[in-house]
Amino acid sequence: MEGVTDLPMRTFQTSLPGYTHCVTEFLRISHNVLPKKCYPRHANELNHNAKTPSGIPVHFQLLGGNPQLLAASASLAVERGAKNIDINFGCPAPTVNKRDGGATILQYPDRIESILKEIRSAIGTKASLSAKIRLGWENKTDVFETVNRVAKAGADWVTIHARTKAQGYQPPVDWELIGKIKKEFSFPVVANGDIWNFSDFLRCREITGCEHFMVGRGGLANPHLANRIARELGIKIQELNDFPNSTEWKNYILDFIKISQSVSNNPNYTLSRVKQWLGYLCLRYPFAHYQTIKRIQNIDDLISLLPDIQFSTIHEKHSSS
Repeated sequence: MEGVTDLPMRTFQTSLPGYTHCVTEFLRISHNVLPKKCYPRHANELNHNAKTPSGIPVHFQLLGGNPQLLAASASLAVERGAKNIDINFGCPAPTVNKRDGGATILQYPDRIESILKEIRSAIGTKASLSAKIRLGWENKTDVFETVNRVAKAGADWVTIHARTKAQGYQPPVDWELIGKIKKEFSFPVVANGDIWNFSDFLRCREITGCEHFMVGRGGLANPHLANRIARELGIKIQELNDFPNSTEWKNYILDFIKISQSVSNNPNYTLSRVKQWLGYLCLRYPFAHYQTIKRIQNIDDLISLLPDIQFSTIHEKHSSS
């Protein structure tokens, strides 16, 4: 989720009880190995034992297609403090795929194995190694060959987004196929894709048989979703409401503004990040005030307006569904 799960969002989301791990945005490795200074710059958590301020482990994600460059980059990331290296074979963005990265490599399972083997050889047991994939480029049954290659290469687990690249984010997700993968391979599988609410999670768990789950857009739309899922999985943590109430939403936005301002002195950056976040909220829940917020041009104006904004209609809609 490039441009979304950056340092401020990771810091905010993991400040709430629920997440056990999080993943950085991808660092693109194209033609050269990046200097050492780039790795903690990409993920400041490397300076803090690869954990967020709340103590949640952060996995460092790389993207590219050259095994040697990725392996050298993974080694540098580990040298700078990374505890896990995750390789992005799932991004469907055309700009990424045209440059030999993300989901385009799903078309070449042998390359996936080669990349992961090279990285495993380079980092040894200094860090765990995982892969984020989709079901395939166009043919979703290609996932069986892909997972086989991931396992043979020595990765520790695989996260599967239950769509093909051709689908993008269009429905439907195929959780059933992840369930078949789970049964066929004695290899940890993380289920991902369209877990927007607790009901989605329950259905995903029942269909896939998985014990591990990744949420993305759903966690942005509802910052309490991870908490509810974690408690269902038996993780003993502070209990939150299933969905933030209006006061909680306002406090969360103010918290996120403070975190973003601590990272950048550019007020436009902070304002755009808040708008982007609330845009993900609107993907799933009606929020009448969003159009007003979109027109705001100054972060101070947004802060001044917050007391007059009501999020209660979102909570009521969620509760009745």
